[in-house]
Amino acid sequence: MPLSPNAAQHRRGLATTGLGGLALSFDIPLIRSANGEVWSILAVRSLSTFAVAIAAWFVINRLLGRRIALIPGKAGLIAGLFYGINSFTFLLAVFNTSTANVVFVLAFTSMFAALLSWIFLKERPSNATLLTMAIMIFGVGVIVRDGLQSGHLFGDAMAACSALLLASAITVSRASGRDMALVPLTTAIFPAIAALVLLPPGGFSIAEPGYILFNGLVMIPLAFFCLATGPRYLSAPEVGMFYLLETILAPIWVWIVFSEVPTRQTLLGGAILVLALFGHSLWQMRIKATRMRLACPEVTG
Repeated sequence: MPLSPNAAQHRRGLATTGLGGLALSFDIPLIRSANGEVWSILAVRSLSTFAVAIAAWFVINRLLGRRIALIPGKAGLIAGLFYGINSFTFLLAVFNTSTANVVFVLAFTSMFAALLSWIFLKERPSNATLLTMAIMIFGVGVIVRDGLQSGHLFGDAMAACSALLLASAITVSRASGRDMALVPLTTAIFPAIAALVLLPPGGFSIAEPGYILFNGLVMIPLAFFCLATGPRYLSAPEVGMFYLLETILAPIWVWIVFSEVPTRQTLLGGAILVLALFGHSLWQMRIKATRMRLACPEVTG
């Protein structure tokens, strides 16, 4: 039986955001591989991403004949500012705490998205989502306590800010219903300009610039193009959950490449987060499957 338009769009959203989450999982390993100073990394990463946005806009509008705005109105600008500030907080987190801490705290993006959707879009989370949020707060507390003991509290706080900023951008995108695919790429010019101002006196300092150029030109545009498209087809909490792919995979890549082993307490907190989100996702899938079965007689009849 052919899929209904809503089901087909939902599957398209799942595939698109899944690809985005996978691409995003390589962000931190590529940043670490570049071996550079924080503002130099941010400037090159953001400038190359902005260049891709302009090139993509030209191809889509001029060559393909499809009209798409770099920043679609006021909502696009607001979402873009959230994405731009997130670039700052994310890089500060990467340089001030462990990779595992960054991605495990970022896993809270989906719960922040659920909370913001409840407040601003009147989309009340289910009881299962509220329970998952409570469990995740406990898990983040375990990780942050580890950061407090090891002197990484600032980095952990920046990771939490990134999660809130990403959730805010997702919620704005969801509320507007506009095509935001190029917004996080275009507004990368804001952190790029600020990073250029903050460069050290000696200028750019990156030992292996090829890694960060590949990140800014390929992986980040692919990740944020897909993740920014997701809210057109999925709810804000669902999109936020695809950041979980980075949570699971990024520490594995860093473990393989840099032999950076997370602390036992970080792994415990991360396991709590991952299991809570995984259980929540399974529950949501079961609820949707039940609703589709109940709707089938009406559709076929």
